[in-house]
Amino acid sequence: MTQSNSNSSTTPSRQRIVVIGGGFAGLNFIKRLKKQNYEVILVDSNNFNSFPPLFYQVASSGLEPASISFPFRRELRKRGFNRNVRYNMGRVKTIHLDRKVVVTQFEELSYDKLVIAAGTTNNFFGMNELEKSVYTLKSTAEAIRCRNDILDRLEHASMLSDPKKRRELLTFVVVGGGPTGVEIAGALGEMKKYVLKREYPTIDIDDMSITIVEGADRVLRTMSEDSSTHAAKYLSTLLVDVKLGQNVKSYVDGTVELTDGSKMNAGMVIWTAGVKAVGFDVKGGSLPITRGGRIEVDGFNKVVGLDDIYALGDICFMTADKAFPQGHPQLAQVAIQQGANLAKNLNRKPSKQPKQFVYNDKGSMATVGRNRAVVELKHMQINGFMAWLTWMFVHLMSLLGMRNKVVVLCNWLWAYFTYGTSLRLLIHPSKYPLRKRWEEI
Repeated sequence: MTQSNSNSSTTPSRQRIVVIGGGFAGLNFIKRLKKQNYEVILVDSNNFNSFPPLFYQVASSGLEPASISFPFRRELRKRGFNRNVRYNMGRVKTIHLDRKVVVTQFEELSYDKLVIAAGTTNNFFGMNELEKSVYTLKSTAEAIRCRNDILDRLEHASMLSDPKKRRELLTFVVVGGGPTGVEIAGALGEMKKYVLKREYPTIDIDDMSITIVEGADRVLRTMSEDSSTHAAKYLSTLLVDVKLGQNVKSYVDGTVELTDGSKMNAGMVIWTAGVKAVGFDVKGGSLPITRGGRIEVDGFNKVVGLDDIYALGDICFMTADKAFPQGHPQLAQVAIQQGANLAKNLNRKPSKQPKQFVYNDKGSMATVGRNRAVVELKHMQINGFMAWLTWMFVHLMSLLGMRNKVVVLCNWLWAYFTYGTSLRLLIHPSKYPLRKRWEEI
């Protein structure tokens, strides 16, 4: 493990800022920071920024992973950040508050200011054994794994003559009726309704089943009842069943047990039910942790009780914003706006007062297959085809890189008119050679 000391690499007039996480919050913070005033080190376990709202499309073979990802080094280079900003690959394991050092599997990094923007991970609500048996969609790697196993099941089922075994293989249960759950269930529904008869003619449409299990009394519970009603109708059109008011109690040997005691077969369970903040081993003090593992911050995203440490996006919990006294929703727009606001505050002249963060809610949206979406904007609510076009435009504009925008648009247009895609390729990584553990070298 190497050690990077701020005294040897920075000047007294240029402080070092270590940013943990290159998601919406971390990257937007770095983009808007005046780099001539700071030395910035971005630390992330992946060497690319990804676009989580479209993970479900990777999982359902709608898009390739590279279409929704953008290398950090390329993003930093094209913006002329080379001199004062760099990317270091690594997963932060420990934060030493007293020493002002973060530790990854590769190195120790000292900091003058620390920005924690590591986001969230899957929350199994105490049922940690589910981590080994369910599929999740919180990273590109998880989406690729999900895609491979969906295709694996389809290919295997197409060769089986026993309808019972086919149904066992092709019984999909999506846990969680939020936007991600609704979107992946809708994508699977489109595969069932449109793809099976075209590409897997030996599989009867009734052999594949998709069910959403949601603990609330409606899907998309964070949106209006009207949007929830439309989403439920769209799911029904795509042959997706919805079980409301039920939570998963266990999943063992292909059987899901619900909280009311009922059981259902599930060849593949996709978990989208909840998230919790990424945690760290903290020494030399402690971080103020609140519900969901989130870090408590003041109205300026400064960690409560600590100097020179900030938290942004999904990982932070702020009650100072009067419109959101119970904390902000864990959405991309919150992270983007918080990153921009903190950068402006650090860019300001010492004589100027920092600006407290106030979230500008631009609305929310979800899509349920082609031509079907629900969108709630500030002064307007739409559904159906126009909502679907709005959803596509917003997501296209949010992607990094013009190439990614063009590739995604072309994929969507081709799939829309042909119902076909060249992305249903089942590619398993080779077993050998064994991957070296570079952190041990």
